[in-house]
Amino acid sequence: MPHALRSGLLLLALIGGEAAATSHSLGIERKQYGESIAYDMNAAGQVAAVIKEKDGTPHAVFFENGKLIKLELPGETESEAKRINDKGEVVGSSKKDQSWRAFIRSRDHGTQELGTLGGPSSYGAAINNAGLAVGFADTPNRDWHAFLYTPGEALKDLGTLGGKVSYASGINNLGQVTGTAMIADGSRHAFFYDSARGMVDLGTIGGRYSSATAINDKGVVVGASETKDRRWHAFVHDGSKMVDLGDKIGFGDSFATGINNEGHVVGVVDTLDMRLSFVWRDNKMVLHPAGKSLYLTNAINNTGQVIGASYDRGLYAATMPSNAIPFVDLGGTKILGFNVLVVLLALGLAIFRKRLKGLFFESRLFFGA
Repeated sequence: MPHALRSGLLLLALIGGEAAATSHSLGIERKQYGESIAYDMNAAGQVAAVIKEKDGTPHAVFFENGKLIKLELPGETESEAKRINDKGEVVGSSKKDQSWRAFIRSRDHGTQELGTLGGPSSYGAAINNAGLAVGFADTPNRDWHAFLYTPGEALKDLGTLGGKVSYASGINNLGQVTGTAMIADGSRHAFFYDSARGMVDLGTIGGRYSSATAINDKGVVVGASETKDRRWHAFVHDGSKMVDLGDKIGFGDSFATGINNEGHVVGVVDTLDMRLSFVWRDNKMVLHPAGKSLYLTNAINNTGQVIGASYDRGLYAATMPSNAIPFVDLGGTKILGFNVLVVLLALGLAIFRKRLKGLFFESRLFFGA
């Protein structure tokens, strides 16, 4: 698609095209809680989520069929739930006595605290169906290192790429791990890890930094990389090369946050003026303005549900089908009936409104936050 046409469609989204809403609230009551964010959902519809008090304090919860179960234990003051497996086991972290500890919690087996790598704290980030979990933890010299937890064993330090720190963010059902690690010059690169090869540097798309967020059962990794011109582009790494999804979007800074076993990728796009969510599936890039869909995309499961949060005077946990009707379709000749004349009118209207109201600013998504 020509860049001018793509930009015009983006401005149409900005000024509020009448597209149908594509996200669905999970129904976590907002009158009682300030905000809610869904981080993951399994095929049975069980959700790992976080509710936030009005002062921003987070609390890990398990959500199923409209019922909310808090996962905090007595004495814990804050907690987060990050991922859930098909058995309903949730991995996350909780704070007690000023230290954070990674945990796995389930209704059947209670709580398993995962320990640390010799320092005071650890954070759980992902879990597979065998109960293996990954995250990052303090070492004795207070550097963060990625870890792998195997049930019944102590945490395994996955090391780094030559620098001081590393963070694991995803694990698949083969036990392959992905995350981000510092290299010798202090830059941070996405990595792939398995027991045969150890930690492998996945490189970048021409810039200094990259960060991986998720991995599917085929070993395909997604995340974001800095480009030569210091922008951030979503990527897919298929095991041999890094594919630039940001280039297919064509504007803004983009961040891939999840992938399922079909290879469908989700993420967000940030510009100075707005945020969009994206779905890359079947070699087609589909964009949804955040006001009509998800503001945060944290995962996509194997049933095709995108999990995250929508925004309406605050974040609320929500999902969206990955095949939702697109507002902006960049994958082929179908542009949802828009034509060049409408684009030109939109450009003029957008410029006029900018002069009257000025630009508003949205903070950029930071990986791992």
